[in-house]
Amino acid sequence: MTVEVLRAADREAVPWKNGGGITREIAAAPVGAGTAHFDWRISLAEVEGDGPFSAFPEVDRILTVAEGRGMDLTVGGERRLVDERYVPQRFPGDAATDCRLLGGRVVNFNVMHRRGRTAARVAVVCGDLDVAVPPGGTVVVVALDATATFDGAALARYDAVVTGAPGALSTRGHAAVVTLTPGE
Repeated sequence: MTVEVLRAADREAVPWKNGGGITREIAAAPVGAGTAHFDWRISLAEVEGDGPFSAFPEVDRILTVAEGRGMDLTVGGERRLVDERYVPQRFPGDAATDCRLLGGRVVNFNVMHRRGRTAARVAVVCGDLDVAVPPGGTVVVVALDATATFDGAALARYDAVVTGAPGALSTRGHAAVVTLTPGE
């Protein structure tokens, strides 16, 4: 697999499943599967106000605050303070989740993966990294707050690459490295 570059400027803003905000899909598999049938989906969500998250049965989420002061979440009845940027938070997508913003708008980097079909890991890194790809896996790299390069491909803020081959990542700020493995 070659490196596919996905530009932030090319993403369409789409209303959330529950109508409470907007999301911009970065990548998903299979391509064009929609929110009901994806194996994995990576997006940026703009959260303007308090309210419930959409429920996604049989899906796990990894949420990382990329902009803003954060959120006070209630996930399945348990409070979870998410007030630090670039720290991935894992929780079930089918658990009732409610959000209270801690100081205005946030932008969340979201990874959702269907249980039993795909396993996902998210690492937020700075600097230089040799990115490995597990056999049969996919890696998605997203520049979160500054420029980055992946195997010579220049990335502006929120640009991404999707690859099935290892490569060299160099960041000027934070970048999310998402490793997706099928069948786990």
